[in-house]
Amino acid sequence: MKTLVIIIHPTFENSVINKRWIEELNQYPDQYTLHNLYTLYPDEKIDVEKEQQLIENHDIIVFQFPFYWFNCPPLLKKWLDEVLTYGWAYGSTSGYKVANKKIALAISAGINKEDYSANGRYKYTLEQLTASFEVTFDYIKADYQPLFAFYGAEHDASPERIEKSTEDYMSFLKSL
Repeated sequence: MKTLVIIIHPTFENSVINKRWIEELNQYPDQYTLHNLYTLYPDEKIDVEKEQQLIENHDIIVFQFPFYWFNCPPLLKKWLDEVLTYGWAYGSTSGYKVANKKIALAISAGINKEDYSANGRYKYTLEQLTASFEVTFDYIKADYQPLFAFYGAEHDASPERIEKSTEDYMSFLKSL
């Protein structure tokens, strides 16, 4: 079954890393379903039933987005609030439709990795800062996987690093 990659990038046209990852994924249409939320919902009016059906039709879901203000883009938060509904994703009468599906995050971060540490500039690891995703997906009984990250996009987004990250991202996806 194909892997669903949900792309959440508010300024995708200006992207370097996410755009390159998508270019690579586009070479394997039989393996990846690419779903760009900002393209599909420029008015941010999410088709909840369509999104739920898409989730039900995939066993592996990856949320790909840039990390800024130490969080996800606002459309992803809105998507989580609207799509993961009571009775569908969780609750005593729920079918837990996301249960056992592998869920992962693929993040591009402007900040260097060493700044995301207890002794670093921002005091927390990226894993700690994204813990709310892990808790959310655990709550709905999904199989949350370790995240994938490209660090230092603001400081060193050289073509060589981007190509290496693309290879690493593809390996990460295949390992899910």
